[in-house]
Amino acid sequence: MIVQGPDTHTGIKKYISLIRPHTLTASFVPVLVGTFSVLLFAPIRWDMFIAMLIATLLIQSATNMFNEYFDYKRGLDTRDSVGIAGAIVRNGMSPGLVFNIAVLFYILAAAIGLYIAFSSSLWILIIGVISMAVGYFYTGGPVPISWTPFGEVFAGLFMGTVIILITFYIHTGTLHYFPLLMSIPVAITIGLLNMANNIRDRKKDKESGRKTFVILVGKPFAVMTSAALLAFCYVFLVWIAFFESFGSIFMLMPLLSIPLAFNTVVKWKNGDTPVELIPAMASMGKLNTMFGLLLSIGLLIYGVTGI
Repeated sequence: MIVQGPDTHTGIKKYISLIRPHTLTASFVPVLVGTFSVLLFAPIRWDMFIAMLIATLLIQSATNMFNEYFDYKRGLDTRDSVGIAGAIVRNGMSPGLVFNIAVLFYILAAAIGLYIAFSSSLWILIIGVISMAVGYFYTGGPVPISWTPFGEVFAGLFMGTVIILITFYIHTGTLHYFPLLMSIPVAITIGLLNMANNIRDRKKDKESGRKTFVILVGKPFAVMTSAALLAFCYVFLVWIAFFESFGSIFMLMPLLSIPLAFNTVVKWKNGDTPVELIPAMASMGKLNTMFGLLLSIGLLIYGVTGI
């Protein structure tokens, strides 16, 4: 029997919490960036935009569910665990149901992927299968990616760069270095969202046997690395805006998020326990969203005006 507490959800709320809505910006921001990068080269195919957006949201939601399922199976999640959906340990959902919903979401995403592939290129099928496999093996399989030092790299690469390049390709039928450049800061912020999670959970992760980057180098160096990568994102956009042939002053819009980035790093530095680091995790989520949306808006204005 599940005794309801302040973090217990029932009805539709437990299903909403299962997909972890606060993480889904890591899905739709790359689709927006990839789509608005198209404006300099071709018109937007709105059917492709909608299909890609839904497919990525489904895959991200399913990945979150697989994470919930496998962490429960490995005994990592309890009612007191911080930063989990709590679908199984708090809300009374059966592990099998959580797993089956994740599989259903993958099937729906695959069906949409077939539509995208037959409307653009069959190569999309191969890339889509690889991306879905990474989503599953991120927490599933004998050696989950999230248990290695490469979790942040895989998250940023597949949720950032790969999604942006696929999105650009299904609109234009070609690849170009411009969306690749745009994907770099997006991939970094998505990877750092993962890093923030690992900084918060480092003690529990170490006890469970994980070998994440944060555990291997320690919290102070991980925070320093995160700060340096955030600084690089802003410097990189300044370089593109003023020194790249496809640069635009509107690409500087993400610089408006610098105060939030600074506050996020301070929260990382000052927090120690999982509870103390919850604000840092939330701040990084807001930063990922704000940075990505500002970049998307800048690309949209640039694409429409050509300035």
